[in-house]
Amino acid sequence: IINNYVEGTQGGPRDKASPSGLHFRDSKRKVDYVLAYHYRRRLARRAASPGPRRGSMALVWNGGTGKGRAEPQPQQQQQDDGQRALQEWPGLPGLEVVELSPLDALEEERRLQREEYERNLLEAGLEIERDPENKSQGLSFVRIHAPWQVLSREAELLKIKMPTKKMYEITEEKGILKTLNEIWCKLTEPLQPQVPQQENTKMKTLSYPFSREKIYLYNIKDKDTFFDNATRSRIVREILKRTSTKARNSMGIGTLIANNVYDAAYPLHDGEYEGQNDDMNERKLLYQEWARYRVFYKFQPIDLIRKYFGEKIGLYFAWLGLYTEFLIPSSVVGIIVFLYGCITIESDIPSKEMCDQRNAFTMCPLCDKFCDFWNLSSACATARASHLFDNPATVFFSVFMALWATMFLEQWKRLQMRLSYFWDLTGLEEEEEHPRPEYETKLLQKKLKNKNSTTESSNENEKEKLTWSDRMPGYAANFGLILFMIMLAFSAVFGVMVYRITTAAALSFSTDETTRSNVRVTVTATAVIINLVVVLILDEIYGAVAKWLTEIEIPKTEKTFEERLILKAFLLKFVNSYASIFYVAFFKGRFVGRPGRYVYVFEGYRMEECAPGGCLMELCIQLSIIMLGKQLIQNNLFEIGIPKLKKLLRKLKDERTEPKEMDTSQSKDPQQWDLDYILEPFTGLTPEYMEMIIQFGFVTLFVASFPLAPVFALLNNIIEVRLDAKKFVTELRRPDTVREKDIGIWYNILSCIGKLSVIINAFVIAVTSDFIPRLVYQYAYSQNGTMHGFINHTLSYFNVSQLKAGTQPENSLFAQEVSFCRFKDYREPPWSPHQYEFSKQYWAVLSARLAFVILFQNLVMFLSVLVDWMIPDIPKDISEQIKKEKAVLVDFFLKEEHEKLKLIESFMARDKRKRRSGTRSKRTRAASFSQCHHSPKGSFTSFSSQHTVV
Repeated sequence: IINNYVEGTQGGPRDKASPSGLHFRDSKRKVDYVLAYHYRRRLARRAASPGPRRGSMALVWNGGTGKGRAEPQPQQQQQDDGQRALQEWPGLPGLEVVELSPLDALEEERRLQREEYERNLLEAGLEIERDPENKSQGLSFVRIHAPWQVLSREAELLKIKMPTKKMYEITEEKGILKTLNEIWCKLTEPLQPQVPQQENTKMKTLSYPFSREKIYLYNIKDKDTFFDNATRSRIVREILKRTSTKARNSMGIGTLIANNVYDAAYPLHDGEYEGQNDDMNERKLLYQEWARYRVFYKFQPIDLIRKYFGEKIGLYFAWLGLYTEFLIPSSVVGIIVFLYGCITIESDIPSKEMCDQRNAFTMCPLCDKFCDFWNLSSACATARASHLFDNPATVFFSVFMALWATMFLEQWKRLQMRLSYFWDLTGLEEEEEHPRPEYETKLLQKKLKNKNSTTESSNENEKEKLTWSDRMPGYAANFGLILFMIMLAFSAVFGVMVYRITTAAALSFSTDETTRSNVRVTVTATAVIINLVVVLILDEIYGAVAKWLTEIEIPKTEKTFEERLILKAFLLKFVNSYASIFYVAFFKGRFVGRPGRYVYVFEGYRMEECAPGGCLMELCIQLSIIMLGKQLIQNNLFEIGIPKLKKLLRKLKDERTEPKEMDTSQSKDPQQWDLDYILEPFTGLTPEYMEMIIQFGFVTLFVASFPLAPVFALLNNIIEVRLDAKKFVTELRRPDTVREKDIGIWYNILSCIGKLSVIINAFVIAVTSDFIPRLVYQYAYSQNGTMHGFINHTLSYFNVSQLKAGTQPENSLFAQEVSFCRFKDYREPPWSPHQYEFSKQYWAVLSARLAFVILFQNLVMFLSVLVDWMIPDIPKDISEQIKKEKAVLVDFFLKEEHEKLKLIESFMARDKRKRRSGTRSKRTRAASFSQCHHSPKGSFTSFSSQHTVV
């Protein structure tokens, strides 16, 4: 060990490392962080003559390099230095000139950067252990340990809250709430995970930002364990971020990884999650009690998740758990609504009228020339199926889901506040973030450009930063490309629409009776599957495009980068996921025209119409297949398969690049840093949140058309929680712990979706379903106040003789001669003076629809605001505990300061007593000294004895 630096010896066997793989070779110091890099030995060839050469040159002496620890130099300067050194030291033994290939020169530059960076880490107080580089090329690791001095210094700088010696009692709820809470705890005891809990849950440890001056306040039993592994790795990460190198002006580990100086930097997991050994660690505990499918019925150990992965990931799983719990009541109500539709289907008068073959409603042809007239009773199955989702109960369910979304968001705010209190996040200040490597690179380029320009003097005193003009190309590219991507999603919807129109027309030409009779089912099913495939493909493309667009904006910090990425990705994926559903809900069948004056596309194909039972059934099919397909394929198969595939590819790549050489220092059993390197790097929580937010949209936005959406969301989330847990515990490198007190911009997105769902469901009920036409008919046009005659009321007449030439059915097989056919619309009959114009009923229904939208929206918004107002954001007991904690903290400080003052006073009193005794002894010494002068010459006995006492 030299200057805290442990260099791996050439022949030292690596299996002398700690058995756990979590410590240095001395088995005492913890590995707090690991840097991994690939190295390549220099394959230089000796220069034949000292003449000038094109490649980079280096002096090699006794195995070292003349470049030493100097900064990388320009190529010409390196050549000149080599020639000069050869002239100055011609007789130096062991000196030779080697010519470096471009690859060798790049590797040499990276090696120098690594050496400088690690030297700076040592200066920062960290301790380092390196692997020996025994192969011609391969993978090597640098292990980092932070001693107590560094941990305490950085904890003070970062204002990390640490537990003090003081504990105080948490005020419990009293009365009926306490009784209910006790009953709930007993009932849910089998569902609790078997993880270590705090011995006394009624007491809470008082925490305070760490301070070395007030170290006597903290409960430090062992300096090695006072800071847990997550806190230690967080502190080391902060040092790695701010430590710079002069070469290429690299600011922190992020820049070095971006420049391929290092491959990866990560904290270690706490050991293996599976294995024969009986040593229990937090990772193994999380795997056994949380990350397995067999424990799907148990609650999540949120406190242990937060302790191991940090507050940011802990909040995500707490949010996901609450969302999944809230889906249970909405699923129950959705099932009840669906069952209501099943029970009342036999008593639904409109569907019975449609299915009654005695009501000879002869309908107009569905296509020109090749389609015949048809009876409305042939669409009986569609009408009966539509009633399952289009009934009065769906209106109630829409109101319920709007209030459900508000309740969920309010409850999340309360839970978030409760977690903030128990996790000591109250009063958490935002830390100053380090700039991203891409921002620093762009800033460096700007500085170099300004140095070469004439305006250097004007900018000399200003702090360099990127202005809007530097980012203008990125903003312009963002605007243009996002617009193009949105148009691409709409184009995909239009393409599927054209497919439906052309396929329906082609199948209508078929001579097979079965094919012609099932045209609508075939076209709808195949179109939805095509639409699902397009959505899945565009989703992956949009994710990559959103990331690239955010990168060219050059955000300064990681937080800004993440927020902009989330907004872009959400916008693009929202449009992609819901564009086809919006089309079916609000546009399909609205611009068809009427018999004799149909609207055509491509001069030969009629615009597609809704089914006789309405578009709501098709909207239900579209929504269910896209939702279930995304959940099954994208959220589950992709999430399981892609990480495993990436892990396999990385392993194969490492095996291919590393030569098959015997390594005497390689242990038989891989260490923890080897195992963690193979795992997939953690890239953030954006994909996890995104899939849940899109699902939240499916559950709330169009719930009026598909009441079973919460049920399928609940089943998916039960699997999703364990799938994400398994991924974090077994397949990802351990993430850096990040302290966050909320879920950030995701809450705002959820709130927007909740408000948008009210408007969309109002329009789905008013425009897409038959709820409003039925109400208008029952209370305005029905003779006896029932629904009898509703189907006849919604169908208009058309004179067959007025069909355009060439559009009449050829070879009609209809039983009787048809004079008038019916079509679904509110228009004047052929015998009216204003034939085929919109009737009074049309305007009555339209005004009722608009009135319903306004009434529904304002009523639900009012109820949502009322719920928001009635439920406080901060639970009453938590607000009282926060006030109590502040008072306890003040009392604790005063008590400690008082004891400190008493201690100082006791020292001062003791010092005064010593001084008084010292004054008396001085007088004694003075008397003795005078006696010594009066004693005979050469007698110094008395003097020497007094001198000894002094």
